[in-house]
Amino acid sequence: MRCILREETDPYFNIAAEEYILKNSTEDVFMIWRNDPSVIIGKHQNAFAEINHEFIKKKKIAVIRRISGGGAVYHDKGNLNFSFISHGETEKLIDFHKFTLPVMQALQKLNLQVAVGNRNSLYINGYKISGNAEHVFRNKVLHHGTLLYSTELNALDRAIHPPVLTFVDKAVKSVRSKVANISEFLDNNMTIQEFMEYLLSAMTKAFPGSYIQPLTKREIQEIAIIRNEKYATWAWNYGYSPKFSFSTSFLYNKILFPVIIDVSDGHIQNISIIEAEDSEAEELFDLVTCLKGLPLKEDVIKESLKARFSSFDIKHIVSALFIGGTAEHLQNMNV
Repeated sequence: MRCILREETDPYFNIAAEEYILKNSTEDVFMIWRNDPSVIIGKHQNAFAEINHEFIKKKKIAVIRRISGGGAVYHDKGNLNFSFISHGETEKLIDFHKFTLPVMQALQKLNLQVAVGNRNSLYINGYKISGNAEHVFRNKVLHHGTLLYSTELNALDRAIHPPVLTFVDKAVKSVRSKVANISEFLDNNMTIQEFMEYLLSAMTKAFPGSYIQPLTKREIQEIAIIRNEKYATWAWNYGYSPKFSFSTSFLYNKILFPVIIDVSDGHIQNISIIEAEDSEAEELFDLVTCLKGLPLKEDVIKESLKARFSSFDIKHIVSALFIGGTAEHLQNMNV
């Protein structure tokens, strides 16, 4: 088995690397890596419903869709990620135990009381320290997981704290769990770099014949193409979200008008205004017409509305679309 230790922390590249290795490797691979602050969502999730837009924007946290299912997870340099790419018979590829077991055994050798819980996650003393997901491609499977080691847990909680908006969709929902860092339970002061090296060594011992080989120059170049053309794009990370509807309110002439917004491929398809007469809010209907067809993307919406509507404060429209348009939230914005 080829083992790869990734020192670089570009989340777009590292997620792209998993897909590239899965589709191009002719041998089994184990990769260990870390990311800069980012939220990684499951392939079938609604990105808009899984993140705290305000916090993500403020902290400049990347949002990236992976090719496996499951829920949203938060990455930073205190979180260690591991990936297995394994060949096998198609009907036997999905096997979480096969890949979580060697990781769990490695942790247990550090005197950690690790147990497998619901949804193939790993726990210590009832706290989740690892989530896992899998994706099958032909006769290969990608199994990947997180290991919370010294993650900023407050940032984790805030980044993937869903907005107050009410979404209606068929997307996969994340299941929230109590989490903790592995470092809290260790007897020594092992750094995350030392922990990475320990885990890499443990995997080479668990899989006889393993060897360490970094990505080649050619592999890096080809992965960079996938990174730029897919994983760094709004179309994949947000636009791929299953179609959905959400309810919010637009503020016009100091009156809140409830609206229902339908979104498909990340673009606003329709906006229904509840309890508003044409004569009561003519400009409000013009706003709705302007928003239709736009991507649910803050910079695009701001630019489209900036020079067209004097009666609306653009920041309130953005708040309604991405955070919530309730009276409480508008009051907090000093309306």
